Order: sequence, then structure tokens, then C-alpha cells
Amino acid sequence: MEKVKKFKELTEIELKVQYHKPVILDYSYQKAISYSQFNVYATCPHQWYNSYVLNLNPYSNSIHTLFGTAMHETLQNYLTIMFEQSGVYADHTINLENYFQTKFIELYQSHYDKTKEHLSNAVEMREFNEDAKAILTWFKKKRNKYFSNRGCKLVGIEVPLLVNISNNIFLKGFIDVVIYDVDLDKLYIYDIKTSTRGWSDKEKKDENKIAQILLYKEYFAKQYNFDINKIEIEYFIVKRKIFKTDDFIIPRVQQFKPASGKAKIRKTVDKIENFIKDCFDSNGKPIEKIYNKNVGEKSCKWCSYNDTKHCVKS
Repeated sequence: MEKVKKFKELTEIELKVQYHKPVILDYSYQKAISYSQFNVYATCPHQWYNSYVLNLNPYSNSIHTLFGTAMHETLQNYLTIMFEQSGVYADHTINLENYFQTKFIELYQSHYDKTKEHLSNAVEMREFNEDAKAILTWFKKKRNKYFSNRGCKLVGIEVPLLVNISNNIFLKGFIDVVIYDVDLDKLYIYDIKTSTRGWSDKEKKDENKIAQILLYKEYFAKQYNFDINKIEIEYFIVKRKIFKTDDFIIPRVQQFKPASGKAKIRKTVDKIENFIKDCFDSNGKPIEKIYNKNVGEKSCKWCSYNDTKHCVKS
């Protein structure tokens, strides 16, 4: 049986997270924004205006988002049991494949019940389930490479953030996984991502893409009064597909730790503060004005307003 060092008493950071009293917003003059909203603005201000001011395009699910949510919940449940008990206990009590399939079907059924819309078909669903099986088999075999409960404690899953930035605007978010290494006195923030084939160098260098976890590091430190220099961040990316090769084994998990020094974080914080200044008044209300259209393949390709009456480029 796996033996791990257990800490019965709660650490200071665990107490701070567990007993944190969230801010209660007065929506008459305060507003909460998410990283997703900021990212839409960074991609195209006009797209942000259509979505978040005119409310023309409410969020809609896809088979990819359902897969991502089910995978998140599966991995988070495993880690919870692993840290509360042990990895061996988690291995023997959770059938990861069955757990994922149950969640995946529940999410799909819930979407269909609300919309009467099918997002996929039997063949594609089977393919997504096979992809999940491959990911979870790899994760279970290599779990010790990625996570260890030796000297470490699980601070939380979906740890909430609600921090004032400026002009009565608050950043709201939920951190996927937070782990504290008692021996090293270090905190590890993980953001789980699902990807078709992983992140390329281009994606890793995309400042808007990596802004999320940089903001989480900055505002977790502020909200919970924790030394930011003792926080490490990582994108934990699981890949549905891999390039097959006879030369070496391609991992199903990609770990990416973006640079997160003071200058990098300051640049990211400046961007979100500029977003707020450009889009909201002092009462937290969106500013009605003409917003720039960032015309280009990157911003227009997946935009639902592209080539519609809501986005006339000429």
C-alpha cells in the first residue's frame, strides 16, 4: 500500500481559502468580468461589444466544450481522492473511463434537454470516448510524474477568485487545481486544458492565451494574502490526438509553465486595466461607443458575427 506523509492540521493557506468570505457585489454600480470576456476584447473589441453589451451571441456549447468539462471533472475528482486518501486508493475506487463517460453523457443530455439540439452523432461520440480513454489510461500510468501527495496538500478544486481591479470592476474566476507543498512552502496553480494535438510554440507565445494563468497568480496572491514569489503556475494540457511514430512514445499530457516574473505579470495586468478603462465607466457600466474591428484571419475565422449584418467590415 502506498505510504505518504500526511498533515492533519490545516496549513495557513488552507485556512485562508476555506474560511475566505467572498465579496458581495452591488450590481447597481459594481460588475464582475471573467478572463474569457477580456480575451474576446483582446481578440476583437467589436466582437466584445456585440457579445457583452448588445448580448447578440449568448454562449453556446459544442462537443469540444462538453468533452473539456467532463475531462476537467474527471481529473479533478481523481486528484481530490488521491490527496484525501492516496493514489492507490484512487486507482482502486475510480474507474476513470466510466466516470468520464457518465459525465460526458450527463452534460450532453442536459444540453439536449434545454435546447433540443444535437451537437454530435454516435460515431463522433464514440471517437471522443476513445480519445478520453487514451488520455486517462496515460494519466493513470504516469500520475506520479505529474502529481505527488508526498509532502503536498490539495488546497482546493475550482478555487474562487473575485478581486477588485479598478472602477468598480472585479475579476471573477475559478482556479482548476491548487496544491501546496508544505516542505518547500510553495503553492502550485494548475489550469487544465483540453486540446486536439497540444499547444504549438505559436500558442505558447500567444500573450492573450497565457494571460489567464498569469492573472490567476497575481490575484490569488492578493485575495488570499500569499507571497506571489512562492507561487508556481502550469498549464496541464491533455491531448485528444497524437502524432504516431515508431521512434518514441508521444505523451498524452503536455506541461507548459509560462514565464511569470514581475514584468510579465505587470504587462498582463496593464492590459486588463486598459480593457476596463476603454469599456466601462466609473459606475461599472459598459460604455456605448464605436469599438474597433480587428479584421484578420485570426480574429474573424471563428467569429460568429463574421460576414453578418452585425459586422460590416467596409
